[in-house]
Amino acid sequence: MEGYRELEVWQKSFNLVTKIYKLTGRLPKQEQYGLASQIQRSAVSIPSNIAEGWGRGKTREYIQFLQVARGSLMELETHLVIAQKPNYIKPENLSENQQEIESIGRMLNRLVQSLKKRLASSSITNP
Repeated sequence: MEGYRELEVWQKSFNLVTKIYKLTGRLPKQEQYGLASQIQRSAVSIPSNIAEGWGRGKTREYIQFLQVARGSLMELETHLVIAQKPNYIKPENLSENQQEIESIGRMLNRLVQSLKKRLASSSITNP
């Protein structure tokens, strides 16, 4: 693999950012610097941490950044649930985004597990 942009998890999280920006553009004006900003920052953090971890070039650091991306994913989900309570976003928008969040979360988990296995096997063969 040539780079992080080829990772399906990065592509899906990048596409999620685009959807999130469209969604937050519909929030009330009084939320543009509050909740909308928080939602956008947590969404942007996901592909950004995947890319930064890749760029570090060390498996342990990459795993750490993928875990940060996972944390940002959970933060995003929480912000969306909060935004749905005062009816800032529709339940169907929340549901659609939650499905994508769950999918990205599973992909991040599999990638982390794969990297941990590779790290463990390389430490066994290279004491």
